[in-house]
Amino acid sequence: MTAAASLHTPSLKGATANLADGLRAGHVYRREDLAFLSNAIDRHLRELVAMGKLQKLAQGLYHAPKQSSFGPLPPTDDEVVKGFLRDKEFLVFSPSAYNAVGLGTTQLYNRTLVYNHKRHGVFQLGNRQFDFRVKPRFPKKLSREFLYVDLLNNLDELAEDRDVVLSQARSKLSSFDHKRLQEAVKNYGNMATRKRFREWMGA
Repeated sequence: MTAAASLHTPSLKGATANLADGLRAGHVYRREDLAFLSNAIDRHLRELVAMGKLQKLAQGLYHAPKQSSFGPLPPTDDEVVKGFLRDKEFLVFSPSAYNAVGLGTTQLYNRTLVYNHKRHGVFQLGNRQFDFRVKPRFPKKLSREFLYVDLLNNLDELAEDRDVVLSQARSKLSSFDHKRLQEAVKNYGNMATRKRFREWMGA
């Protein structure tokens, strides 16, 4: 049985069943993605939400959950963001990832950053909050060099001892691949970070 077929149960009838048959478990949909499957899309969406075949994440945004022995599985962050933005160009991560760079940061953050080219602001999607920030450039995946630069960019927002982190950042310069770090500063650093990096390298 396919994932889409598993969403169809005998309790579904007519056009509602037809809409359910068009869903793929685990995917996030916008209302307009499904409208062609129904001549009364809003009523059928409400019915599928009431039956647990869809979960409403936000206005016009729905998730068709995969089922496990423990119940419906939540969507991945990537699926939620892709559905919300209608775009694949984004980078999702938590500021807690900065702790892996080795600059003395230890805080854990219960928020998710989304660097993208379209939307800016904090949005509640399902039971999660996503902090969308429009950026001209960002990598396709996290790297130690990017996290180093982004940490310095956002240092004033973090619950860390600023002076300690800056001291560690300067002392750890030699532990990075110099060329890669220079490229990361050039591509992703804000004005303050680029200026600070030039001063450190010139010292």
